[in-house]
Amino acid sequence: MREGIDIEVSVADRERLAAVVGDRNSRQKHVWRARIILATAEGCGTAEIMRRAGVSKPCVWRWQERFVHEGVAGLLHDKTRKPGLPPLPSALVDHVVALTLTEPPGETTHWTGRAMAAASGISLRSVQRIWAAHGLQPHRVRRFKLSQDPAFAVVGFYLDPPAHSLVLSVDEKSQIQALDRTQPGLPIKKGRAGTMTHDYIRNGTTTLFAAFNVFDGTVIGQCMARHRHQEFIRFLNRIEAAVPAGKLVHAILDNYAVHKHPKVRAWLERHPRWVFHFSPTSCSWANAVEGFFATLTRRRLQRGALHPLVDLQAAINRYLGEHNRKPKPFVWTADPHRIIERSIVGTKRSRQTTSVESPPIQIQTPNDCDYGYLHVIFTYRSGDRPHKAENFYELKPGRCLIKVDKKPQVPILSDEVVA
Repeated sequence: MREGIDIEVSVADRERLAAVVGDRNSRQKHVWRARIILATAEGCGTAEIMRRAGVSKPCVWRWQERFVHEGVAGLLHDKTRKPGLPPLPSALVDHVVALTLTEPPGETTHWTGRAMAAASGISLRSVQRIWAAHGLQPHRVRRFKLSQDPAFAVVGFYLDPPAHSLVLSVDEKSQIQALDRTQPGLPIKKGRAGTMTHDYIRNGTTTLFAAFNVFDGTVIGQCMARHRHQEFIRFLNRIEAAVPAGKLVHAILDNYAVHKHPKVRAWLERHPRWVFHFSPTSCSWANAVEGFFATLTRRRLQRGALHPLVDLQAAINRYLGEHNRKPKPFVWTADPHRIIERSIVGTKRSRQTTSVESPPIQIQTPNDCDYGYLHVIFTYRSGDRPHKAENFYELKPGRCLIKVDKKPQVPILSDEVVA
């Protein structure tokens, strides 16, 4: 035993240490610490204690001293240690957060972990911890689309359809490919997923015109070779023949040009019980038939191997038949008031962000030139962030500037004019 260390083990401590050694769920480090103290209480020397516990001499002395000062509790708990590396200063953490909210240097569009680590002089893992703690994800972007139709009139036909009428969601799924694989795939089995070759053979395309009945979920569908206004009128005639007489037909469509063709409008005038309702621009999700198209793609088309085009059309017709035998009505669950409210708030924020007060701009053009193109760069600030926009102008005779939409393919008169 180390000099200056006198160990006295009470009966209660001995029973507690023996319980630690005998418990199979005890940690091994607790077991050999308890064996050191029990062997010391039996009067064993240091060499014998080292043999029983399987540890070194300094380790025996360390835990004997720990037991003298802290008892059994000191054996079961390790002392806290200082971290290998000191924590990052709060000023550096704030600098990383502030730098993340700014534009990255160079021609990159967003920060990456390694780019931020190089710019701030810390490790990649430290950057990741800071971003996680502050809820920052610069690698992700959330896309949005603000509709120009704040009323969302289409949603009203899903929530409160008019009486004595039929609401149909009409659209076409164009360019459905009849794909055949270059080699047959293997079926699924235990431990292995089904296989399918990456390359394929294209055997033609077809277009599915579909009308989804919102009330009962049935679908009227027809495959055609093309998707012009002629085919669309043929499909309307088929729906007209299938709908019982005396019912108004409210058709919800997207803004595809075929749906607004003059001949389609003439057909609409000849059938007064039909009313077309167009969904807002870029709001195809508001058309209920899109959900049916998505299900058709996942369940039948995506993994299908069809050789001739007629097999594809037959498979689509069989799927329509199975769907109509067990249809499900369309139920709108999203709160329309919340959608409209978020659209209004988003429109206001967009206008506040894009509205910039800029001083009058004076563009200096060469005095000896009366015709050519100018490249103008506008720099301004929106809030705390700088922005840059560039435009191209055509210099007409008489020194008149006219804005052009695209970069001209001819040489530019002035390489760059900063405004």
